[in-house]
Amino acid sequence: MVRDLWRAATRADLQGLPADVAPSLLGARLTTVVEGETVVVRLTEVEAYHGRGTGTVPDPGSHARMGPTPRNATMWGEPGHLYVYLSHGIHSCVNVVCGPDGIAGGVLLRAAQVMEGTDAATRRRPAARTPRDLARGPGRLGDAVGLRHPVHDGIDAVTGAPHHGATARLELLAEPLAEVASGPRVGVAGAAGTAQFPWRYWIPGDPTVSPFRWGRGAREVSEAM
Repeated sequence: MVRDLWRAATRADLQGLPADVAPSLLGARLTTVVEGETVVVRLTEVEAYHGRGTGTVPDPGSHARMGPTPRNATMWGEPGHLYVYLSHGIHSCVNVVCGPDGIAGGVLLRAAQVMEGTDAATRRRPAARTPRDLARGPGRLGDAVGLRHPVHDGIDAVTGAPHHGATARLELLAEPLAEVASGPRVGVAGAAGTAQFPWRYWIPGDPTVSPFRWGRGAREVSEAM
């Protein structure tokens, strides 16, 4: 008898602190159906972000570090919804909301392998030079799966309920990966982008993982530590 590699994610799976939940998302599958087109990706790189009041260490790199705002409202809701925000006025980035309802936290989906729906992902990502690059980086991943800010912000990846004509479903590995790498988050400014916050997690050796780069002033802070 062959066991399924994946199982549907539940709210309980996502109620822990983002830094605790994030490694369990590696190898998970996210399936989206947008405008009738299905894309399935396998997550290979993620980053945890703690909102105000989440955990014991304040996270200066989080959108929710100062409390609730109209922009980050989804992060304060129940776990399993997707917080979709706009980066640099261009890229829609996708996060899995974690933590109890009313406590903000999220895991940014940084990179993935496209498993199904390559034609749709390629059409959405015409600049991708190879299949490896279709969802290599958070903005590219958002494009590949077709989720856009603000229309898809708040979509529920646990129930798969339709949201403005789209659906999303998250499935976790039935057995978590035995080997996970961690380190500073990519491109995050100041101390939040140093080893003080080793909240980036990735599958070692996977070709779709994005390259590391320092955020503004993070290298200088790291060298002074």
